[in-house]
Amino acid sequence: MTTVPTAPRPRTARWLLRLHRPALYGFAGLVIVLTGVQLALAGPLADAAAAGWRQFDACGLGICGYDQAAILRYKDYYDYATYALNALPFLVAAWAGAALTGREMETGTARLSWTQGASPARWLTVRLAVPAALVATSTCLLFWLHHRAWSAGLGRVDSAKRWYELTTFHANGPTTAALALTGLAAGTLAGLVLRRTLPALVVGTLFTAGVAGVAQQLLPHLWPAVTRIGDLQQGYRGDGLIVAQGLVTRTGEHVSCGSGACDRASVYAVGYFNTYHPYSHYWPLQLTVSALFLAVAGVLVFASYLVLRRLTGALGAAGEAEGVLVGA
Repeated sequence: MTTVPTAPRPRTARWLLRLHRPALYGFAGLVIVLTGVQLALAGPLADAAAAGWRQFDACGLGICGYDQAAILRYKDYYDYATYALNALPFLVAAWAGAALTGREMETGTARLSWTQGASPARWLTVRLAVPAALVATSTCLLFWLHHRAWSAGLGRVDSAKRWYELTTFHANGPTTAALALTGLAAGTLAGLVLRRTLPALVVGTLFTAGVAGVAQQLLPHLWPAVTRIGDLQQGYRGDGLIVAQGLVTRTGEHVSCGSGACDRASVYAVGYFNTYHPYSHYWPLQLTVSALFLAVAGVLVFASYLVLRRLTGALGAAGEAEGVLVGA
């Protein structure tokens, strides 16, 4: 009995890592730098800033010296780390559209891979799975470190950001990791559809920004909020992510401020209402928004396989037609 030797299974994952080695090194360098900065923020930088604020608070109304440089250093490095984490999903989307699929479709590298033993479906699976594992692991580590750094300044550094401030909220939790995966899927789909580097980069990044913008608008309404009432002397009661604020009239009606509504109702007002999310809603909001991002990412991945299937079918039909013409 004669056996036919089979071709060795292509090591697509290893080839992917070698092909995108510069991006891998750059991403690893960014993660290492952010890790070091956030470890410093959670330790010596927070301690020095807290000592500076204690000196400042002890001054009262008098003139005395305090370590202003330590306070500003903590604030600056915190801002750098926070903005970098918020920008990370858009960098992933740009890279996925430009390099992961867009450039390979434009240059024909993808089609070459399909002719060398890697099926189109496996080619796409590796391009989604390997970067997704790296991105998810890295961003989860970074948001955990950021939350740790933020907690180190809580109650100690007077200028520490509130949990519900936009950039801090996302840098502190899994929404960053989930949006990064959405950006990866958006860039991949853009590259498959457009098959050109620059347009795929732009479309993938803009789509990710659009998803983030819609999620931000929906954020206050994704979990039941709390309403607290204060009289005219107390004003607004409660602190957190605000959903609505306004006046309470004599009839118990809540009048939201806007377009002069509060001015017109102020004559009949007996108090103020504040509808908001307290800190206890932090994790429900984080997990709900993350689930929304992951659902969008799942739809984009499914669409990528559909586009690839149609694309490879069209290429196969074109190749058969070309062979018929040559034969004729």
